[in-house]
Amino acid sequence: MFLFDLTYEKPLEEVDRLLPEHILYLDKWYAGGKFLCSGRKNPRTGGVILCSCASLEEAERIRDEDPFYRQGVARYVITEFFPSKAAEGFQALLH
Repeated sequence: MFLFDLTYEKPLEEVDRLLPEHILYLDKWYAGGKFLCSGRKNPRTGGVILCSCASLEEAERIRDEDPFYRQGVARYVITEFFPSKAAEGFQALLH
């Protein structure tokens, strides 16, 4: 499991300009079963994506498709973690 921690590097006007493409990117990976949860940070300085990938290389390939990343609008920090406990209803995350 991987946590994508995005931090905006450009003004929100640039973020908003690319937002429709970013949403298509998110939709693609939700449909593909890779993205489990995502959302904006508060305050609006970036976002977070929970991604189920088999390897760091796969996570990086998925990241590379994000228009925010490709256009230099957001910096990504990718953190791998191993879920060991989950709330009721989320046990499927425990591999």
